[in-house]
Amino acid sequence: MSGIFKAMSKFRLAVVQLHVSKIKSDNLGRAQKLVKEAAGRGAKVVVLPECFNSPYGTGFFAEYAEKIPGESTQVLSEVAKDCGIYLVGGSIPEEDGGKLYNTCSVFGPDGKLLVKHRKIHLFDIDVPGKIRFQESETLSPGNSLSIFETPFCKVGVGICYDIRFPELAQIYARKGCQLLVYPGAFNMTTGPAHWELLQRGRAVDNQVYVATASPARDETASYVAWGHSSVVNPWGEVITKAGSEEAVVYADIDLQYLSDVRQQIPITRQRRNDIYSVSAVQEG
Repeated sequence: MSGIFKAMSKFRLAVVQLHVSKIKSDNLGRAQKLVKEAAGRGAKVVVLPECFNSPYGTGFFAEYAEKIPGESTQVLSEVAKDCGIYLVGGSIPEEDGGKLYNTCSVFGPDGKLLVKHRKIHLFDIDVPGKIRFQESETLSPGNSLSIFETPFCKVGVGICYDIRFPELAQIYARKGCQLLVYPGAFNMTTGPAHWELLQRGRAVDNQVYVATASPARDETASYVAWGHSSVVNPWGEVITKAGSEEAVVYADIDLQYLSDVRQQIPITRQRRNDIYSVSAVQEG
């Protein structure tokens, strides 16, 4: 049994930094190809970027929106089953009941939908002279937590702006998640300033692995993504990072290492729950 436990305490994670164009069929085909490439290199969990099937922007969401299940999620389901992997399907614009959502669908090795995460915190920012973006002009927020289980560990899901809210990560960690995944498309203002900082912060605060998947940078796009998809370990070290171009990056997730970190710095046992608490008002 100890040998089996040891084997299950390690697994390979792949993050796909996809070049996203205005042609949905091309995006789906390229995503499928790169997911298969990742599975062929031993990845058991694969993460795609935010808005992997469409350009990112309020002017594109309605045009590219789909029902779930639909064209894009059918492709995700099939490739997850073909490869026998857990596939975190980045996100797509979802239409449901006359509303639009920024939604991540996760599929298991049997091709079945495990969880559907609608972005909880909408990206509404205004940095004078640099960037203004208001997702709430077209999108509605999700209202639930999203956790799925694998034979290795529990995984918590957020999308992009969700990473700025430490309470979400804390709740996921309290619920037993050892890996947090955030498909995200930070930009050329917030990316260099906060992208890595936030990932390392969430990882250190909660002593978990954090993985982010960005679209590849396209300087000709109306919204230019920062790129630099990454994986951070529970010590806060960046253990793999893409550049700005299309790429697949890999990290070997070691849950025994995570356990060791938690023993060395036992913040979980040292929390003063008699003084403060963070809790979920609405469960997933």
